[in-house]
Amino acid sequence: MIDVQGITKSFGKLQVLKGIDLQIEKGEVVSIVGPSGAGKTTLLQIIGTLDKPDTGTVVIDGIDTGNLSSRKISRFRNQRLGFVFQFHQLLPEFTAIENIMIPAFIAGESRKAAKGRAEDLLHFMGLKDRANHRPNELSGGEKQRVAVARALINNPAVILADEPSGSLDSKNKTELHQLFFDLRDKFGQTFIIVTHDEALAAITDRTIHMNDGRLVTSTNPLIMDNSIGEGLRIEDENVIL
Repeated sequence: MIDVQGITKSFGKLQVLKGIDLQIEKGEVVSIVGPSGAGKTTLLQIIGTLDKPDTGTVVIDGIDTGNLSSRKISRFRNQRLGFVFQFHQLLPEFTAIENIMIPAFIAGESRKAAKGRAEDLLHFMGLKDRANHRPNELSGGEKQRVAVARALINNPAVILADEPSGSLDSKNKTELHQLFFDLRDKFGQTFIIVTHDEALAAITDRTIHMNDGRLVTSTNPLIMDNSIGEGLRIEDENVIL
């Protein structure tokens, strides 16, 4: 689903990413972990076409995103990618269902079609009775579920999440983490999640560890028995995945 090759990125004299090679399969739930400043969010933004690398390529579902014009990349992002952030970023003047419908409107969907899908998502999220509530009338967990539904409204191939449970209490964290797997099983999306939450990283299909702008290890607890580095080939401090 995703093929990242040779990604570098600098901001002024600071090199944030130092040659990232990464492949992610369709339907994987992958976590990216590492210390602050490791380059996790920058990598997520580049994969999500929110930023451009200095060098390297990002291919998503067979499409080289670097070859798309600004107009085409905006359309690709709207239709093929979904985003969930630490803070829900819901628009306060709109209701839950209206917030969910916004990406569908941007994609040119009719109000009827967008509302139908939004209602289905609210039902799946267990929020059907909260459709007409504004963000200030929702709990923290409810707001984040609405944000996830908004990310799903256009049926994207990939969901990118940056610390999605960072602002939630333990109960809502657990429920949100389980929701990602329920969504993957129901809709088949690929999830890439930047997180400091060890509990979340421990249950994902694969955990990618970053440090100082490089991939250090990639572990799969289902097949590697938590043996860090087993079966990996390391060249020039980069793990070839």
